[in-house]
Amino acid sequence: MASHHEVSPRADPFIFYTERRLVALTGRKARNLTELLDHLRQVPGSSVFYHTHYLYLTHHFEKPRFYNEFAEWVSEALQEKRLAEQLAAIDLLSITSIRELREALVAPIEKHIQPGARAERNCPPGDEFHFCEANSFIMPTGLVAHDVPEFFKQVRVSRMRACISTSLKLACGWDGPRTTFRSGCWRLANPGWRGRLTGCSLTA
Repeated sequence: MASHHEVSPRADPFIFYTERRLVALTGRKARNLTELLDHLRQVPGSSVFYHTHYLYLTHHFEKPRFYNEFAEWVSEALQEKRLAEQLAAIDLLSITSIRELREALVAPIEKHIQPGARAERNCPPGDEFHFCEANSFIMPTGLVAHDVPEFFKQVRVSRMRACISTSLKLACGWDGPRTTFRSGCWRLANPGWRGRLTGCSLTA
């Protein structure tokens, strides 16, 4: 009697990408929390993403005090230390969309400048917050993994910029033909999985 061997399905390869950005001024600037709040509600999502994430994607010889530029400006230019800590405490990797990120930034600022609060402080002349936005260009690195051992081999040889860019952009809901490292590794280890992977969670 002939034996039948079940052939395991082959997982889609994990493709490593890198990113280049073209940064431009939006023409918007803030001198105080009210102006910061107004602009935060209106600027493009690419501006919100840029000011909260680009320091993560940049090499530093010395670790910045705040990776979130809104927190840095509120702390240094406005001397609003408590609010700055609240903005810096936002867990960027737990946020799944730019809309959610924008709301997470707006909420503590709104609460801080409630009607009846003390007089608003303006930043010193020349210290205004200038909103920028970045156009991202995503390009393949040429590195591809077809199984888990090859995946970790490519992680070691790939540039850290490409690794961080892939993880952070997708954690914030930037769609594209990429996946986070955790879900990518899951696909390679479980090629028969037919569920949907969203960020670092698994949805059947």
